Amino acid sequence: MSTNIVRLLSSAPFRTMPGPSVPSLLLTGSNGFIGRITAAALAQRGISSRLSTHRHGAMQSGQQRVHIAALGPQTDWSQAVAGTRAVLHLAARAHVLHDADPDPLSTYRTINTAGTLNLAEQAAAAGARRFVFVSTAKVHGEATTPGALFSEAEEPAPKDPYGQSKWEAEQGLAAIAARTGMEVVVVRPPLVYGPGVKANFAALMHAVASGWALPLAAIDNRRSLVGTDNLVDFLLLCLEHPAAANQTFLVSDGEDLSTPDLLRRLGNAMGRSARLWPVPPPLLTAGAALLGRRAAADRLCGNLQLDITKARTLLNWSPPVSVDEGLRRAVAGLVP
Repeated sequence: MSTNIVRLLSSAPFRTMPGPSVPSLLLTGSNGFIGRITAAALAQRGISSRLSTHRHGAMQSGQQRVHIAALGPQTDWSQAVAGTRAVLHLAARAHVLHDADPDPLSTYRTINTAGTLNLAEQAAAAGARRFVFVSTAKVHGEATTPGALFSEAEEPAPKDPYGQSKWEAEQGLAAIAARTGMEVVVVRPPLVYGPGVKANFAALMHAVASGWALPLAAIDNRRSLVGTDNLVDFLLLCLEHPAAANQTFLVSDGEDLSTPDLLRRLGNAMGRSARLWPVPPPLLTAGAALLGRRAAADRLCGNLQLDITKARTLLNWSPPVSVDEGLRRAVAGLVP
């Protein structure tokens, strides 16, 4: 795949502008959780890239860095998009648990919707031919019914401000693509895990590593996840595959796990046993509701499954890293 990407980004339609110092790809959010791994993968594959970030950080051979103070509707991307032929847009206001913002939807829209569309307009004007946008599976909602899977064919129904802002950005990008001819690819991942993961997934890892007894053995659910290596592999494919143009894709590891199975396999990755004991899920959710943690309990007990048939068939993609290997990589920095 790396040879194909290099060829596409160095020839039509992604031919660089004259001069060897002009990168052919702009990566936004390069200092983020997914961005750091993506930047490393680009360098490993020899893909010349420009990294946008609001913080300082190390660069590798063939990479340039451009400072972007904030992502919003007034951001000047002219220096970042000059000469590039593709944009991989990761930068966003991430889903915030226990958000204290008095108007979270407005804040998400400013960054994730208006900020994204502002970048896309400037990229199209600068001659970029493809724009890969990392959205979220949350545009479909928060849960699936047992045995059912979300697919790209379903009408999105986001339930929170984060998902809503991403869905509105997707709609705006489609309009820009239709008007300018710039190809847009939308990728909707579920929960992403990997080295440096934070929030709820990190809490689960710490709980297993600490040997806590967790009352989750009776849960019988299925959830789609995606490891960073699988997600980045798919994003790089979306940069170069002709059939990806103006398409939307769901992506996952291709193996859905129950919460107890996830915890046991995290334990295996750490070389220890996860300590689980059974409590009926209705009691778990009732107790969590009393503590103001109903949403967290719903994620632990509920289903959220994605159908990745389109990615497999249209792009001939298969996740290159197994779930167990992905979990091993995720916990490598957590335990000795």
